[in-house]
Amino acid sequence: MSFVSVKSVFQTYGTRPIIERVNVEVEEGEFISIVGASGCGKSTFLRLLLAQERPTRGEISIAGAPPAREPGLDRGIVFQRYSVFPHMSIRDNIVAGESFRRGWGRFWGAERKAAQARADETLARIGLDHVADQYPATLSGGMQQRLAIGQALVARPRVLLLDESFGALDPGTRIAMHDFLTDLRAETGMTVFMVTHDLEEAFKLGDRVLVFDKPRWDPQDPNLNGATITYDFDARNGGIPFQTLKEETHVLEEH
Repeated sequence: MSFVSVKSVFQTYGTRPIIERVNVEVEEGEFISIVGASGCGKSTFLRLLLAQERPTRGEISIAGAPPAREPGLDRGIVFQRYSVFPHMSIRDNIVAGESFRRGWGRFWGAERKAAQARADETLARIGLDHVADQYPATLSGGMQQRLAIGQALVARPRVLLLDESFGALDPGTRIAMHDFLTDLRAETGMTVFMVTHDLEEAFKLGDRVLVFDKPRWDPQDPNLNGATITYDFDARNGGIPFQTLKEETHVLEEH
């Protein structure tokens, strides 16, 4: 059984279809990059995976559980615009991210000191250790985005959703965050869905690259039809379509 199962999902806002007939199966620990033109439902798909929205038709199941009705601690997301706690120091934002995994919330006493030490290690990895005692308002937009990414990663969700999360970062910082994400994914086995407009980034980080597009266009009404997954590339095998590889493997097994 696949870890994430998306079956015949449609999403419509009012009378406007956004995505239609989306089907995909994802194994636990896979990294799925999502690319496509603006307005093709990529961010909508992430919100459906998060359970921030529920599909008009179809269902999404994670780990064989019934479709979620609201976001849970097993899923974390970093949006295109950073989202951190402005009243907490940089260090405490990271500690808060780790505390999300605890049913009873905050750390106290010796546990808190240990969590702060781990937070300092994380801040060093994302290049923010020199501002650990400051507040988010004192940081640039790119630095706040780094903090938001670090906060989401230390929470170690089973499914991590990234919506253009690296777009505001300079090239050097972007590479450092790629390495941090890759290391933490190896440590935790988390499943990742990442929306990006950067094809190089998509194939560098992703095990698979999904392309969202509208297979049907009405020149009189461009919004008449929704988007779907038009290509599923295996980024681990030189960009060979993933579905084709599965079909060829099945044929070889039969013979």
